[in-house]
Amino acid sequence: MQLEIMPRKKRLPAGRAPLLLLLCQLVRALDVPLDPKLLEDLVQPPTITQQSPKDYIIDPRENIVIQCEAKGKPPPSFSWTRNGTHFDIEKDPLVTMKPGSGTLTINIMSEGKAETYEGVYQCTARNERGAAISNNIVVRPSRSPLWTKEKLEPITLRNGQSLILPCRPPLGLPPPIIFWMDNSFQRLPQSERVSQGLNGDLYFSNVLPEDTREDYICYARFNHTQTIQQKQPISVKVISVDELNDTIAANLNDSEFYSAKSNRERPPTFLTPEGNASHKEELRGNVLSLECIAEGLPTPIIYWIKEDGTLPINRTFYKNFKKTLQIIQVSEADSGNYQCIAKNPLGAIYHTISVTVKAAPYWIMAPQNLVLSPGEDGRLICRANGNPKPRISWLSNGVPIEIAPDDPSRNIDGDTIIFSNVQERSSAVYQCNASNEYGYLLANAFVNVLAEPPRILTSANTLYQVITDRPALLDCAFFGSPLPTVEWFKGAKGSALREDIYVLHENGTLEIPVAQKDSTGTYTCVARNKLGMAKNEVHLEIKDATRIIKQPEYAVVQRGGTVSFECKVKHDHTLIPTITWLKDNGELPNDGRFTVDKDHLVVADVWDDDGGTYTCVANTTLDNVSASAVLSVVDVPNPPFDLELTDQLDKSVQLSWTPGNDNNSPITKFIIEYEDAMHEAGLWHHQTEVSGMQTTAQLKLSPYVNYSFRVMAVNSLGRSLPSEASEQYLTKAAEPDTNPTAVEGLGSEPDNLVITWKPLNGFESNGPGLQYKVSWRQKDGDDEWTSVVVANVSKYIVSGTPTFVPYLIKVQALNDVGFAPEPAVVMGHSGEDLPMVAPGNVRVNVVNSTLAEVHWDPVPLKSIRGHLQGYRIYYWKAQSSSKRNRRHLEKKILTFQGSKTHGMLPGLEPFSHYTLNVRVVNGKGEGPASPDRVFNTPEGVPSAPSSLKIVNPTLDSLTLEWDPPSRPNGILTEYTLKYQPINSTHELGPLVDLKIPANKTRWTLKNLNFSTRYKFYFYAQTAAGSGSQITEEAVTNVDEGKMAGIPPPDVGAGKAMASRQVDIATQGWFIGLMCAVALLILILLIVCFIRRNKGGKYPVKEKEDAHADPEIQPMKEDDGTFGEYSDAEDHKPLKKGSRTPSDRTVKKEDSDDSLVDYGEGVNGQFNEDGSFIGQYSGKKEKEPAEGNESSEAPSPVNAMNSFV
Repeated sequence: MQLEIMPRKKRLPAGRAPLLLLLCQLVRALDVPLDPKLLEDLVQPPTITQQSPKDYIIDPRENIVIQCEAKGKPPPSFSWTRNGTHFDIEKDPLVTMKPGSGTLTINIMSEGKAETYEGVYQCTARNERGAAISNNIVVRPSRSPLWTKEKLEPITLRNGQSLILPCRPPLGLPPPIIFWMDNSFQRLPQSERVSQGLNGDLYFSNVLPEDTREDYICYARFNHTQTIQQKQPISVKVISVDELNDTIAANLNDSEFYSAKSNRERPPTFLTPEGNASHKEELRGNVLSLECIAEGLPTPIIYWIKEDGTLPINRTFYKNFKKTLQIIQVSEADSGNYQCIAKNPLGAIYHTISVTVKAAPYWIMAPQNLVLSPGEDGRLICRANGNPKPRISWLSNGVPIEIAPDDPSRNIDGDTIIFSNVQERSSAVYQCNASNEYGYLLANAFVNVLAEPPRILTSANTLYQVITDRPALLDCAFFGSPLPTVEWFKGAKGSALREDIYVLHENGTLEIPVAQKDSTGTYTCVARNKLGMAKNEVHLEIKDATRIIKQPEYAVVQRGGTVSFECKVKHDHTLIPTITWLKDNGELPNDGRFTVDKDHLVVADVWDDDGGTYTCVANTTLDNVSASAVLSVVDVPNPPFDLELTDQLDKSVQLSWTPGNDNNSPITKFIIEYEDAMHEAGLWHHQTEVSGMQTTAQLKLSPYVNYSFRVMAVNSLGRSLPSEASEQYLTKAAEPDTNPTAVEGLGSEPDNLVITWKPLNGFESNGPGLQYKVSWRQKDGDDEWTSVVVANVSKYIVSGTPTFVPYLIKVQALNDVGFAPEPAVVMGHSGEDLPMVAPGNVRVNVVNSTLAEVHWDPVPLKSIRGHLQGYRIYYWKAQSSSKRNRRHLEKKILTFQGSKTHGMLPGLEPFSHYTLNVRVVNGKGEGPASPDRVFNTPEGVPSAPSSLKIVNPTLDSLTLEWDPPSRPNGILTEYTLKYQPINSTHELGPLVDLKIPANKTRWTLKNLNFSTRYKFYFYAQTAAGSGSQITEEAVTNVDEGKMAGIPPPDVGAGKAMASRQVDIATQGWFIGLMCAVALLILILLIVCFIRRNKGGKYPVKEKEDAHADPEIQPMKEDDGTFGEYSDAEDHKPLKKGSRTPSDRTVKKEDSDDSLVDYGEGVNGQFNEDGSFIGQYSGKKEKEPAEGNESSEAPSPVNAMNSFV
């Protein structure tokens, strides 16, 4: 609950126990609270509450009701005067007074006339405390008299003259509203030329023939009686110039005739007001209306100024086509000279209106009711102003104060009555009358002297709930006479109000400026005067403020998207908040797209109208908080519109447009497109782009195009839909600007020349009848140009040409208007034929076992009969030199572009027999082959053995089996086997090297250590050197029964396991000892096995890298001992890698050189320096599936040295 804080207040510091908050009595009049129970008990003089207006115009057809209502305690009685004398109501049977009221009803509908009861009425309301009177109510019946009958003569005047049609309505009460209509009750049109004046007359500044009519009728509407009176119609006839000429031509000579015609135009003169100056008087508060109506030809225009001042901006209005100036709420400051000016091309006239503003009396301070206690002082003040200044007179209980009963407590001082030491008998109603010649003011004000003990009007035990840190206002509305003092206590009597500062208002309210939690409690207010005491308790609770802890945030969303606003609220646990969402401070639209869910507002399918400010309002019974966020709805712009073409020239035009709505995202550019309705109807092309600030563009045009344009706007979200197409604009035809492009001359047959070009499109044709002039001649001859004009095609064939002869060619565009500029000359050739001669002097140089170099002599250019494409080598392998692999492979092809005379053949197989020939190639095909040349490749190093297996492991021996290399690349001379032991910590032992004859495929190693892992390195050799190695690991063991065939835990794929091979039957004499030894060894092996199992497995590859053969380095298996090859011009090393298979059978990769390093598709090529850039063509016979992989390992010596 909140109370209005009064301007007068006292601050009382806390700190006393008890702290008495004392309301000191001020010497002033009592305010009587509008409490119904209090008002029922208090006596009060009469007060007029309702009365009829001073000038009371009645409808004579209805009963007369004169209002007079008053209040007081006890209820007042009423009496009336009429025309200054007592009006005896009981004597007139037509007059009755409303019970409990002073309102009169005069029943004139049954009998009697309204005029009988015209007069000045005044009502008096009286009780024991005084008498109040009403204004003088002047009662007059309304009048709506008929127009006096008059005979109106028709008006005839010539075109251009001025005219005033008088209305002169009958005097009515109140004055009627005037308007002009015709017989069909249609208002007559008004304008600057024809208008109605304030007096009701109809003014014509000049007449026209269309003003001729017979039914100009003035109507008067009397609103009070709802009647309309009609004047007799007025007939007006305007004679035109032609009619006037016929009338005056016979009576006037030529000079007089033309003079009469020229006098039709004239400067302005005023129709109203007359003269150069006039005077206007108006009362303050009314509407000042000034009018100037002028005649002249052409029709004058009216202007208004105020001399020595300016017209008030907010109170000035123009009516009747500026012929009437109105100033509302006029005041004395609006007095002065106003000037109206009437002007037309022939001159101007002026009229000055002097305005004086008078004023009926108006209140400066009307007297107010006084409620005093016995012995108090007070005063009634009555101040009014007016022009002229009003006279102030006082009445007491309706009687002039000069003749009223004397009161010793009353003293009159002009517009003030001073009361001192009043008593109960001083109660009365005083009237103040302020009057001048323009009116009067009458006000009633009573003096009521009361003696009342204190009363507290605030309900007992009222509970106040206040938000922390806000003011708390505890109400203690009271009344008493004399005015009581008020004291406030907190809690039980005697408790102290400490630490805070309290404010006690004059109306008894206790204010706690900043309420805190400890302000909660019970407060008691006590009111005392000399007649008694009253008290009341109220209760105060302090609540936590409601806060928005998560506010909605500014959002930008594209049209059609979804946006969510969040609003989280924290509040006092005893208060229940309600969350309300507003849009632009109004309710949310009633639309299913808006969803409110707990602390979220979701707007789906956002429209443009959804943009605005969204406010979350959290309301409790005590407070409310709000937070707002703006939603901007963006989208691609709306299409431009109102496209207009201006400045239309042969090769340019200006396009202008109006941008569409940018949808809250600024337009960055406009894209202009055009359509050629003549050549490509429906197909739009890009014309240009301009800045988003431009709305016009100068466009370059091409001849003979029927242009239409459209514009698209672009912003950060994309481009708008295209605008509507502009009007079409057809440019004039002209000769072509350009010639065909991509002109070529190639022969399709040995005896023709095919000339082709890319034709012009319709847009480039520049006119109708597009054709091409095709011209050609031999380059090396003296022939003239041969030309032919062809239709709009893209090819022309010249027949009967020599084979492969250069020609000069040009193609020129032309149309019905003319030729395009001179075209560029291009060179072409007539058709090619197959070469006639094969390359000669073919030589082969074998570089190494896999590479050979071929040389040949070039073919004469004339015998090529076409464009030289290059040379092509066909080569194939006949058979192996070792006679072991007799088979025939398909031919391989390498092509060397250009005029090269040598090339490299890579990827040859060592120790093989090859045959080759060379052919020249042109655009038509290959020439004849050169004679075959035969060459052999030398031996190379072999590939790795195809496989290596460990079989029949025993206690101290292991047997190795292998397959020979899949590609021996020569004659095998021997095998090399190297091996070394590996202990439990992966350390390498001594390396043993064995040479094995080439015809062996099995070998047994004896006298090996028990239970020991060995690593083996195995490779083959030819006369060219050692080949790639293959590696393997195996373990000897002592337990035949349990361990045979089971690999140890740290042995991966490809590792062999050895088990004990003990033939006890052959060692019978040693059976007992060996059983004991076997048992002991078994126990030791089990322990080792467990320890190894804990150590985990390790990859084979890692062990191979760690235990590589230190003496065997990887070799290039394709070239044996050769590390690289080179020719005379280039040096390129041939590289090859190897890998170990994942199963126990080791396979070797193909050892041939990869043609990927040399080839170039079917037509593999070499660079000019002899380096190979070609590759094989055709199908190569597949090698056997085995032996296509090899394994090589690093040197075990290096690995062993790392452990030293």
